[in-house]
Amino acid sequence: MPKRGRPSKLQAARGQIIAYFENLPRYALTDADLAGILFKRAGEWRLAANTSVDKFVRFLLEATAMRRVSIVPVGENVHRTVTRYVWADASPYAVAATLESRAYLSHGTAVLLHGLTDQLPSVICVSREQSQQYGRESTLEQEGIDNAFSQPERRSNALFTYDDFQFVLLHGKNTGRLEVGTITHGREQLSVTKLERTLIDITVRPAYAGGVYQVLEAYRRAQSDMSTSILLATLKKLDYIYPYHQAIGFYMQRAGYKPEQYERLRGLGLNHDFYLAHGLREREFDSAWRLHFPKGF
Repeated sequence: MPKRGRPSKLQAARGQIIAYFENLPRYALTDADLAGILFKRAGEWRLAANTSVDKFVRFLLEATAMRRVSIVPVGENVHRTVTRYVWADASPYAVAATLESRAYLSHGTAVLLHGLTDQLPSVICVSREQSQQYGRESTLEQEGIDNAFSQPERRSNALFTYDDFQFVLLHGKNTGRLEVGTITHGREQLSVTKLERTLIDITVRPAYAGGVYQVLEAYRRAQSDMSTSILLATLKKLDYIYPYHQAIGFYMQRAGYKPEQYERLRGLGLNHDFYLAHGLREREFDSAWRLHFPKGF
């Protein structure tokens, strides 16, 4: 019988390589991630010195559970198709979070991951902070608020498809990843806004949480875990010019929070009439919060 050739060093290390990827905190990776893994682990796995990244990736695709996938831009989108690598049963949330460096899951997706909804939306929200810190306006006039909120809520056109999901990439203000933490989802560790930051974000942009009724439901479900002190500190650091504290206090009162909790929001001042959402056509007015909200809400 003919002698079999000796297995390559990659093949010899296959078990170690599989064990390494099985134990990663997330199963979606970029080209740079794979190159970094090869650089750090080649010695431990006793790979040949001339093992290139291309050869390593080829081996992963042919001999392990690694797959190459595409995240495809939708419509008039300046972004290009993105190639990623997924291990075994990588979640779409992990894939979405690789769209850009230091991106994290937010808004309606954070609501889902925090267990604040029973809905399973097909749109996954990913936030990537702008590098430049823009200064805020120093004054706020009622006419400016009225004009801004008479218009529909601004929506991102950075949309992508992946499997049966749509990813929306939101470029937000630079906060230094304020109140961004980690949630365990299945076997993966996902970067996501913490509870209080999530509630603020969906108050500011309710369309990315399914609308104001879904925002109210999130506040209801968050009641036992939400810290008013952390929410207030986070809101202060976010430093919005608009008085979103009025909308937050309104949601908290409607959701059944204790008066001593939502009264702390009222204590920030009620100096302007405000709006629960953009583009309200039929609306009512809550004089206690100086807030316009949808009729029948």
